Amino acid sequence: MHSDPGAARPVRFPESRLARALLRLAGWRVTYDGFPTRQGVAVVYPHTSNWDFVVMVLAKWSIGIPARWWGKDSLFRVPVLGRWMRWLGGIPLDRSSSRGVVGEMVAVFEAAKASDELLWLGLSPEGTRRHTPGWRSGFYQVAHGAEVPLALIRLDYGAREVRITDFIRLSGDMAADYARMADIYAGVQGQRPEQASPIVPLPKRPTPDTV
Repeated sequence: MHSDPGAARPVRFPESRLARALLRLAGWRVTYDGFPTRQGVAVVYPHTSNWDFVVMVLAKWSIGIPARWWGKDSLFRVPVLGRWMRWLGGIPLDRSSSRGVVGEMVAVFEAAKASDELLWLGLSPEGTRRHTPGWRSGFYQVAHGAEVPLALIRLDYGAREVRITDFIRLSGDMAADYARMADIYAGVQGQRPEQASPIVPLPKRPTPDTV
């Protein structure tokens, strides 16, 4: 699904006028009209500066979405720190599980869908603000495995706009899906354009047996 930016979305959240006002004072705007489902994965691109975090926190508050993120389960067992991480939206995942991190997260999504729990997971496809050869695959594997929409959020310093209007369903054809994502992100500009990573799967590291 490549959403029509003008179509109404059934899932909305309590919006913050204060956060929107702060963004306007900084010269930014948020273009948004709700989410298509109660569960999904969201990625933000490009990530090239520490200021991205500030802008996206204000954007998150402005639309009111209680976005989640994942972390090592061991950190959540630390007194005080664990409670604080949960308050921030953290989801503890057992990295030693036989299902792996992706399998664990897919199971969390399945439980959320069964109980109609709100769960939008924010993941970084680049993993760093430095230039890399491509995107990590965790967000793709989770969204495809859980059969939930992928929100493609544009963080555009050229237009001074956070655009949350594009949602797709991944087909499993990685090359075709990445081409669709690249088309949606065409023209978006990071604060440091030279550090934006290309929208292609991150090349796999060669194994010792590889010739």
